[in-house]
Amino acid sequence: MAPTAHPAHRIARRVTAAVAASAAAVLVLAACASGDSTDTGSDGASASYGEISVQYSWIKNEEFAGEFYAYENGYYDEAGFDDVIGVSGPDTGVAKLLSGTVQVALSDAASIGAAIAEQDAPLKIIGATFQKNPFTILSLTDGADIQTPEDLIGKKIGVQDSNASVFAAILAANGISPDQVTVVPVDFDPTPLMNGEVDGFMAYLTNEALTVQLAGYDITNLPYAENGVPYVAETYSVTDQYLAENKDLLKAFLIAEIKGWTDVFQNSTEDTVDLITSYYDKAASENADGLEAVFGALDPTKTGMGLEAEKELISTPDTEANGLFTITDELKKQTVASLAAAGWDVSVDDLFDTTLIDEIYAEHPELKAYLP
Repeated sequence: MAPTAHPAHRIARRVTAAVAASAAAVLVLAACASGDSTDTGSDGASASYGEISVQYSWIKNEEFAGEFYAYENGYYDEAGFDDVIGVSGPDTGVAKLLSGTVQVALSDAASIGAAIAEQDAPLKIIGATFQKNPFTILSLTDGADIQTPEDLIGKKIGVQDSNASVFAAILAANGISPDQVTVVPVDFDPTPLMNGEVDGFMAYLTNEALTVQLAGYDITNLPYAENGVPYVAETYSVTDQYLAENKDLLKAFLIAEIKGWTDVFQNSTEDTVDLITSYYDKAASENADGLEAVFGALDPTKTGMGLEAEKELISTPDTEANGLFTITDELKKQTVASLAAAGWDVSVDDLFDTTLIDEIYAEHPELKAYLP
């Protein structure tokens, strides 16, 4: 398989089980996870925030290039952290946030929104790296050539178990009954699509689509964002309690993240691919059973293409005006509407609290200038 297939997103029943199993302990664990800090300023300049853990949605590839720059260039150190532990996925982070195992998760609106709607989970999205939903239904142009949601009807679609809820969202948003589509369980390897075993494949625009394209196939994408499911992804997500008790810490963390992702935009693709490769290789060497090791060496060409594709999901006219990770009121409404169409009823206030990111740019307007 190509080395960097895309992240798993939550299954409702998995979160249900996790919450049910630990409901009595959640508040206690979350309280323990709030951390001890001796902060003296919201920019972390003279603060000491100790150690925090951040759950990544996927393996340590180009999706976390900004985090790698934050390590490499000392932005976490400057912010006042002794250590920021980046935990490889795939994992939505929902259950780990609720149990206090991690303090921040890079997740997505569907995962967080579903947990709030179905379990009344005390979670908030405080910022978003991806302004556009990166999911797509990938097909071969000379095969099923799935160009519209209606083209899904009667087709066999390869869907990873952990992405089942997100696939259900595009069906629900377009009034397609689940029994009108045959779901074929697959892993993240798009080989079943290339072999003709499925008509379409649940994929990322920045990942499997590139894998199949680089294998020499003409591809057709059915992007979620343009077909009824526009929502933010790679979201900075936390528990309500952690947000209430650690505002200065989270602002310091977000500032470090902004600086790291600014470096992604201001450095060459070649230099960034080299950095990504070094962190990926380190993760592979430290965990022989992890997916980094299983997938083998990164393909630098695909990694560079993925990085450039990501930038188109991250940088929009709104972020150019307001800053990285900001979420406009309109995008919040679109996200909530997308979730509602999929059966997850949450309000903007249920899902989002972007007070901190807004405060950061009010206090540090120079950070808005992320483009070279």
